[in-house]
Amino acid sequence: MGIVKVHKICHLTSAHNPTDDRIYLRECQSLKNAGYDVTIIAPGERDEIIEGIKIAAIYPYKKRTHRMIKGVYEVYQRALDIDADVYHFHDPELIPVGLRLKRNGKKIIYDVHEDVPRQILSKQWIYTPLRKTVGWIVEEYENYAARCFNYVVTATPFIRDRFLTINKHSIDINNFPLMSELYVPDNDWSMKEKIVCFVGSISKIRGIYEMIDAICEANFRMLLAGDFETQILMEEVLEKRGWKNVIYLGYINRDEVKKVLTRSIGGIVLYHPEPNHVDAQPAKMFEYMSAGMPVVASNFPLWKEIIEGNNCGICVDPLNVNEIANAIRRIMDNPEQAKLMGENGRRAVEEKYNWEQEEYKLLNIYEELLR
Repeated sequence: MGIVKVHKICHLTSAHNPTDDRIYLRECQSLKNAGYDVTIIAPGERDEIIEGIKIAAIYPYKKRTHRMIKGVYEVYQRALDIDADVYHFHDPELIPVGLRLKRNGKKIIYDVHEDVPRQILSKQWIYTPLRKTVGWIVEEYENYAARCFNYVVTATPFIRDRFLTINKHSIDINNFPLMSELYVPDNDWSMKEKIVCFVGSISKIRGIYEMIDAICEANFRMLLAGDFETQILMEEVLEKRGWKNVIYLGYINRDEVKKVLTRSIGGIVLYHPEPNHVDAQPAKMFEYMSAGMPVVASNFPLWKEIIEGNNCGICVDPLNVNEIANAIRRIMDNPEQAKLMGENGRRAVEEKYNWEQEEYKLLNIYEELLR
């Protein structure tokens, strides 16, 4: 009998941690379970193996400029050492790495998490009058590079449609939850606390001020988990009157996320109507649904289609504190209706918004590239 070749897969990131939900939990776990030899190059303290996935660490630079220059160079050097069959990279700053590896004859997948040119329009660290120009330059460069790669994988159908005009091998692989990860089938609804939650990166444009003001006005409590975008933002938020209603947990792991969702009656996701948000599909929205809890979400057309279309929550103007507070009160004061909304959201995840369906698309891409 001949020896069966085990294909080497290498995922690259200079901006995410090694156990990032999309990269590690979803994509790389699926590839490892399918029998591939999987390595993730990512900022970290040391090389290690986590649940059969190799982590090749680069130095975790704190300054953005250092990360985008020194970090990118280190990613490329480690990528060469690994000599994988397929390289799958996750950050636009790694486009030059992808192009160089492609010129070396490697198969390359560009994984587009965000609509970067539109995201730049909301970047606080870019001087406001320059944002449109920077966004245009990035879009032109990204479009040029996308034509060169074997596949472009996107986190939403909206981003996919943009790249399909550039590279016919573009496909959306959505950040939908694993059906079993955050769900407690026998969770006793009567044991839930009178509390809502937000889990994720904390920033102004993700609605932290409005969340705190609304939870104060509604006179309930909120579990808040995640890292603040900046230290200055955290200091400002701590001064708000509504902070007394907040239980801040800091950054938490996935097991702790499950506990937070089990405790809470509802989940909040109140992104501001920024260009990169309106057509986004936040993973946390679907994770709340997967846990069987109602969602209070921004009233963007796509989000309304998902939330109200499945009768699994309430959509509100994310800038209107009174509207948000009323939605929180409605969920808290009507536990039977809230429970029904949660059940509807869970059913929608089981039928269509789950990783198990997205995994099929991912594995098909790899089979095609390695055939």
